[in-house]
Parts: sequence; C-alpha cells; structure tokens
Amino acid sequence: MHVTTTTATRIDDVPEVRRIGVADLFRALHRGWEDFSAIPTQLVFLSLLYPVIGIVAARAMMEEKLLPLLFPLAAGFTLLGPVLALGMYELSRRRELGQPTHVFHALGVLRSPAMFPIAALGALLLAIFVAWIASAKLIYDMTLGTLGAMTAGEFAHAVFATEQGRSMLLIGNAVGAGFALVVLALAAVSFPMIVDRGVGPAVAARTSLRAFGTNPGPMVAWGVIVAVILALGMIPVFIGLAVALPVLGHATWHLYRAVVPR
Repeated sequence: MHVTTTTATRIDDVPEVRRIGVADLFRALHRGWEDFSAIPTQLVFLSLLYPVIGIVAARAMMEEKLLPLLFPLAAGFTLLGPVLALGMYELSRRRELGQPTHVFHALGVLRSPAMFPIAALGALLLAIFVAWIASAKLIYDMTLGTLGAMTAGEFAHAVFATEQGRSMLLIGNAVGAGFALVVLALAAVSFPMIVDRGVGPAVAARTSLRAFGTNPGPMVAWGVIVAVILALGMIPVFIGLAVALPVLGHATWHLYRAVVPR
C-alpha cells in the first residue's frame, strides 16, 4: 500500500519517491507475469542465454582453474540483470501506453537517445561484476585453493566436506550479498527510469538510491524475491531463466512505476 510521498529537495531534477509496502512487490510481480503472458519472450532468452552458458560451462569443465569460478559467474549474472532486462522495460512501457508490442520492439531501446546513460550505468555494473569475480577468486585462493588442484568431483565434495570449503561458502555468500545490495540500491529503478524519461545516469542513480533509502525493507525484500526466483530458474539446467528473467524485467518496470510517480 502506498503510504506517503517523499519529495526530493536537494536536486531539482530528481523526482519524488513514494513509500511502498510488501504488497506492492507482489502486485509488481503479478503485473510482470501479465506482461510476459501478453508478450512471451522465452524463446529469445533461450537463444541468447544457452550459447553463453554452454561455452562457460564447457570451458570450466575443461580447465580446472576455471571450475571454482563457475558458481560465482552464475551468481554474478544477477548483477547484470538490470541491463539484460532493458528490452522488457521497453515492452512494458509500450504496453502501458497502448502502443504495439512485438518482441522486436524490445530492441528499440538500443536506438534511443537513452543509450549513453544506459551504457554509463551498464559499465558501472560491469565493473562491479568484475570486482565480484576477483573477490570470489581471492576468497577461493585463501580457503579451498589451499588444498591444491582438484577434479570436478573432488571439488564438489571438498566444498561441503572440508573446513576450507565451508569457510569459502560462508565468506563468499556474505561478500556476494554485499555486492548484490550495492547493485540493488543503484539499479532498482535507475534503468527503467532511463528508458521511461531519458534522464542522465547520475539522476537515475540518485533516484534509485533515494528509493532504496526511503524503502529499505521492501527493497531488500525485493532483492530476496529476485534472488529466489533466479535460483529456482537455474535449477533445471538454467531453462527456467528464460521465463524468470523476462518476468522479473517486466515486474521491475512496475516496481519503478510504484516507487516513482509519473
């Protein structure tokens, strides 16, 4: 339920931000599912995702030194989610306005004047992703890496059966959660706002940070919901991501609409 409205006072071009509740999160998910049902894009996501996933997985299995990075790469994939969902924001925007919505309209965002702020914020998320992978490698080297080279089977056993493996899981998940929290605060509404209003990256990022600061509980809850849905999507050999990613993309648009008034 919308309770009150907080108005930006420091910077004129940062819009007001509403307070939201948990009910707004599930409303956004419901509307995201409605958008996906009206504009199914799962085949597009499958055709884009599977070649990349297959190449990374094959390389990791062939090169033992890449094996420890397989899970961090999969988990870090969520850090780039706001960029990957750009087309879904555009489709939801068009559907909301009553404009034609075809899968190919998702590519329209790539030709819009908003590409510079999108690229700028996207580069920031990519830098965070690289920092996460570097941190994951350092954590592995300090924990499980001390046991020496392992095959895939030995590695899977050592993760759960050794003290070093359990330390790696504990530290890695804590650090990963920190990175995810940073991205959530920066990108919760920034990319949909750029698609919607064509604002600059600084304004979009400040609005997203303000939205997070105004709604810390619901925003953290949203991050948990996103993480759970993506984790479930990864379980059946990543096939579920072809549905989870577009639904979450559409839902993020509606979350933006709930937080930032027209």
